Order: sequence, then structure tokens, then C-alpha cells
Amino acid sequence: MTTETTTQVTTGELSRPELKQTGLLHQSMAIVRRNLRHIKRQPEALTDVTIQPVMFVVLFAFVFGGSIQTEGSDYREWLLPGIMAQTMAFASFVVAIGLNTDIDKGIVDRFRSLPISRSSVLIGRSVSSLIHSSIGIVVMSITGLAIGWRIHDGLLAGLLAYGLLLLFGFAMIWIGILVGSAMRSIEAVNGLMFTTIFPITFLANTFAPTEQMTPVLRTIAEWNPISSLVQAMRELWGNTPPAPADAALPLHYPVLFAIGWSVLIAAVTAPLAVRAFNRRTSD
Repeated sequence: MTTETTTQVTTGELSRPELKQTGLLHQSMAIVRRNLRHIKRQPEALTDVTIQPVMFVVLFAFVFGGSIQTEGSDYREWLLPGIMAQTMAFASFVVAIGLNTDIDKGIVDRFRSLPISRSSVLIGRSVSSLIHSSIGIVVMSITGLAIGWRIHDGLLAGLLAYGLLLLFGFAMIWIGILVGSAMRSIEAVNGLMFTTIFPITFLANTFAPTEQMTPVLRTIAEWNPISSLVQAMRELWGNTPPAPADAALPLHYPVLFAIGWSVLIAAVTAPLAVRAFNRRTSD
């Protein structure tokens, strides 16, 4: 064996391993599997989509629920779509931190040395982050069933609501890619994301009705894309009656606006995110 190897080196006949040509889909799925293995090896990374949402459900349903009145609906059923929307908005946190870590540790540079498309890194990160957040949606659905939440308006309407949730999560992921690529440290990512995404999820109809807010705050809250998503899920699941007559336009057509907001966010942020990622990884 040793003699044969030496002869090959001397005569210049040492064969290189054959590189198999793969498409973008195969490359992206390889990145997805790589990211999901991190969850398997570090299960504590799931605390943000398991323990935290359940904690929010319990706190608001049993601690604050008695002091928050929702007309025409039970607060526990009314609450759950809001927490699901907040959890999906936090998908941007996951992808921003994960991508920034990969760039900072040189993982993306190693990917660039391989014969794969640069887009596969972003697609793989996006899909794995969406799966990560979807785990939290499953956990909250089970928790909701335990505290009395139900889907009242049929299977198709229920699936449409979940589809809107995933579409919104996809849009938020592009925000995460943009921030994760533009910021130079994990601390900067955490600071920016926490001071923007967290308040936005509360300045909406996620945890309390907008009717009791001051006129200015109510207008801002009802035009918040999260409010359209939450109202759409509540109506599709039969957890609330239609919005009152004096509500803002998005709450009267929540499904259309939930789709429109998600498409708009993705259309605006995706090109900026790709540009920031290319600039950061070309340094």
C-alpha cells in the first residue's frame, strides 16, 4: 500500500477525489442539516421557542388575564395568536445571531472555499431558522390546547392562519439576515434587535386590545404589521369577532394586509440583506 502510494506521487498520477456537482437545493439542504445538528447537540438553544413562549402564555393567561378584557372572546383564546406572532417575529433574532456568529468565526469563509453557491448559505440559514421557530409554534399550540384554546372555524381556515404565520416568519428572517450581516458583533446584534423588535411586538394587539389605547398609539398599533397578522389568525381560528367599525383599515382586511405586509417586508429587506451579506463576506 505504501509502495503504491509513493509511486503515484513520484509519477504524478495521484488522483484527486472526484467532486460531485450539486444543485442549489442540495447545497442548501446540507447547510440546513448542519444548522439543525447544532440544535441536537445544544438542546438549550431551544429555550427561546419552548420555555419562553410557554412562560408568556402562563403569565398573561393566569396572571394578567383577569385584568384584561376582550369583548366577545375568551382572553386565553384571544391571547395565543399574539404570542405566536411574537415568537415568529423573534425568528429574526435567531437568524441574525446565528449568521453573525458564522461570519465572525470564519465558518462562512470556509463555505466560500467550497464549490457551492453563496446563496445556499443564506437559504440554509433561513430554512433552519424557520424550522427552529416552528418548533415553538407547535409547543404553543399544545400549550394552548391545554389551557382552553381551540380552532373553531375548520381545518382549512386553521391551516391558512398557520401559513400566514410562516410567511411572516420568512419576511422577518430577511431582517435578521440584514442585521446579522451589517453588525460586527453579537452584542451589537442583540442590542439593535432587542430595542426594535421587542417594543414592536408589544405596540400591537398582541397582548391587549387596541381600543383602550390613546388615539396616537392606537393608530400606530393598528397599522403595525403584527396587528394584521394577529387579527387574521384570531378571525381564521374563530377566537374573536371582526374588528370594530372604528378600527384602522388593516384590521378590517387582516388576511390581505398580513400577506401584503409580509411580501413588502421581504421585498424591501431581501435585496439589502443580500448586499450586506456579500459586502461583509467579501472583506
